[in-house]
Amino acid sequence: MYEEIPHHNKKTIKKKRPRLMAVVNDSCTGCEACIPFCPVDCIDHEPPAQSTGAIIPPVRIRWHECIGCQICARVCDGMAWNAIDMISIDQFETDFGIQVGNQLHPPEETLQEAVAADTSG
Repeated sequence: MYEEIPHHNKKTIKKKRPRLMAVVNDSCTGCEACIPFCPVDCIDHEPPAQSTGAIIPPVRIRWHECIGCQICARVCDGMAWNAIDMISIDQFETDFGIQVGNQLHPPEETLQEAVAADTSG
């Protein structure tokens, strides 16, 4: 009755360069309140290898997918944690040494990590 649903790649490509970028700060508790509100599904937990040893790892924002909509920061602010800062894209590039473009995966992400992320969801 139903046709087979095609594979959906959760990673997205930005339509244009954002003016702002969401950055998770040290206040993040890993509560996941922001995750369901992200319109491009670019928020997830840090991989265990990058986690600081916390029982619940903090969330991360995949900068190469973030569109700078500010929804995650507003949700976090509404929950009184203020764990997501919105900074200008120029400041983000300067502070983190990253050039934001329209790549599907960040340059430092290995192919194996990209495939694992695509098949886990």
